[in-house]
Amino acid sequence: MNPTAVHSFIDQPAQLAPFLDALDRVTEVAIDTEADNLFRYRTRICLLQLMADRAIFLVDLLAPLPLEAFWARLATKHLIMHGSDFDLRLLHEFCGFTARSVFDTMMAAQLLNRPRVGLAPLLEQHFGVVLAKEGQKANWSRRPLPPKLLDYAALDVFHLPALRDILRAELESHGRLAWQEQRCRWQIEIAQVGFPQNDEHAWRIGRSERLGPRAQCVLWAVWHWREEIARELDQPPFKITSNELLFEIAARADAELPEEAILAVNLGKRHDRLIHRLTEAVRAGLAKNPASLPRRRRGRDPNWMPLSAAELALQDRLKGDRDRLARQLNLDPTLIANRAQLAQIAREPRRLDDILMPWQADLLRNEPALKNGDPEPE
Repeated sequence: MNPTAVHSFIDQPAQLAPFLDALDRVTEVAIDTEADNLFRYRTRICLLQLMADRAIFLVDLLAPLPLEAFWARLATKHLIMHGSDFDLRLLHEFCGFTARSVFDTMMAAQLLNRPRVGLAPLLEQHFGVVLAKEGQKANWSRRPLPPKLLDYAALDVFHLPALRDILRAELESHGRLAWQEQRCRWQIEIAQVGFPQNDEHAWRIGRSERLGPRAQCVLWAVWHWREEIARELDQPPFKITSNELLFEIAARADAELPEEAILAVNLGKRHDRLIHRLTEAVRAGLAKNPASLPRRRRGRDPNWMPLSAAELALQDRLKGDRDRLARQLNLDPTLIANRAQLAQIAREPRRLDDILMPWQADLLRNEPALKNGDPEPE
């Protein structure tokens, strides 16, 4: 079966009936989405790819389709996905969708310590399929979508059930299927939180803590300049200018350079018309009182307090245990516990089961740092 020849593109309400009938006949579907986050400030879902019993449907989510019945049906199905984090968060924000259950093939590949866990290398390894690279950076909001892109979208879901079967069997043989199930349930839960939103500290990019007060004021101002321009033009902030360039402008202010030297950076021809507003932003930053910058409330949140000597020592022992386990299990150490989680456990060992998933907690609790009954750090 060639998926590029049989997929159905849905952009009219009259096309929904056979699509919904196909959903009613299955208990699981393979799905993926395509968004325009590389081209817009406000991300939209543009296309949803779904395979039900080897029938592939490509649903135009920019078209005026009545999809309430579809979302209700989808919420009852088991989903096969690859790299579900972005898609599940996006679907939750788009229409409040919450998955019933998921098998994420990227998560499975991570637990098997595959050297490359992207969909493209996995499809090439197991099925000899080569995905066209242009599909990864395409503008999915353009209409009409060219046939080549629709073929690419269909391939994203066509092999997922077979890939799931291969990885599931391997996980089972390694005794890690329960780990996979816990990670997938956790992914569904955190997707309901949505995407992290910019807060009053979002301007603190890169090594901003190393900048002096004058430069931090300039960084605050030019970061907000970029956000304002990106919002007005409906483009991603990185397409206005990079974090590196914002940091370079701020660092020049740290060197006590005059205004013209601070602005002596190459914005490119497409930003010539923005230089006036950038100049205003730099001037505002230079005039800003550093005391007016938003401050982190370190004294109230224990997670902002530095670890004590005893806690740091426990963190080091925990890291040693984790790294040794990772070598024995042939796992990326951060899959057992990342740096932030190790710090949390070192601060409050009794909260181990709140901080980690059960399989992670069970691994660490039997290692020396915690098994030896280290007292709760003061």
